[in-house]
Amino acid sequence: MKRAALIILGVVAVLALAFSSFAAGEPVKLGLGHVTSIAKSQGLTVDASGKANPPMAQVDSVIAAVAFDKDGRIVHVNLDTAQTKVNFNRDWTISTDISAPGQTKKELGDAYGMRRASSIGKEWFEQIAEFEKWMIGKTVDEVKALKVKARDAAHPAVPDVPELTSSVTITVQDYIAAVEKAWENAVPVNGGGKTLGLGHDISLASSKPAAPQVDATIAAALFDGEGKVVGVILDVIQSKIPYNTQTNQLAVDPEAPVLSKKELKDDYGMKRASGIGKESYEQAAELEKWMIGKTAAEIQGLKVKQRDASHVAVPDVPELTSLVTITVEKYLAALGEAYNTAK
Repeated sequence: MKRAALIILGVVAVLALAFSSFAAGEPVKLGLGHVTSIAKSQGLTVDASGKANPPMAQVDSVIAAVAFDKDGRIVHVNLDTAQTKVNFNRDWTISTDISAPGQTKKELGDAYGMRRASSIGKEWFEQIAEFEKWMIGKTVDEVKALKVKARDAAHPAVPDVPELTSSVTITVQDYIAAVEKAWENAVPVNGGGKTLGLGHDISLASSKPAAPQVDATIAAALFDGEGKVVGVILDVIQSKIPYNTQTNQLAVDPEAPVLSKKELKDDYGMKRASGIGKESYEQAAELEKWMIGKTAAEIQGLKVKQRDASHVAVPDVPELTSLVTITVEKYLAALGEAYNTAK
């Protein structure tokens, strides 16, 4: 009996050691994925009492930064959602302050206000942290295989496994889809990645009456123990929501997918106007390469120049002047935030 107990203890110890070693596996790929929708945007509506409800635009971007090991298992994951709403006055001017930076659900923290409506008394950022922890050590296929249930029309995919039912009651289908996209888009990284950050810059500044626009610049960055970048992916999700002021309805299909600049590639259409003949995604790739091996402070110290009112921070260093002519201040800000929030 004693011998059997010792054997069991030995097996447990070996398994614990294996798990500990596995959990500390080194990331070899970095991915950045998003699922962006304008489906909650609406035109003028009239309720049963005849009251008119003004149009409202909304952009929901679910974003995932994920680091994978050599077996495709998740080593680090950072999930967030940018939920940006735009309201209008009667003359179609925008009543929302478009100069204010957008905030994600993680940034809002308790101010997001889910806790009071939560059946488990947990705020959104607390629930997503539990979901991130659950993903560690799993492959994307294992994450996709999560058993879920429909709670109601707004929550069609709530986790239905014992380890999550008491900690995650949000619907998770878009987070899983964003993680899958991160895997599909993953790129090799240099060794030594210790922490992963997800940064962003969300702006409404390009919005015009009856034509709101949300620009989300995002950065996934992997840092070594000295805070140097070993892998980085930059992208921009540019969501435009035009309205027909004659019909007071949307002038675009709200169900149409919203693609980022990297997803659009040559269809974004910068190349023909570029002085160096490079598309936006190509220039972003050159900036990513330049960031490798540098700290966030060194990156944010990049020397820049103003080309015009729309290009206030174009790189002004020999290694980038012939490769990057886009304005980069928002990429630098997103990278800085990725470093500050890395874990």
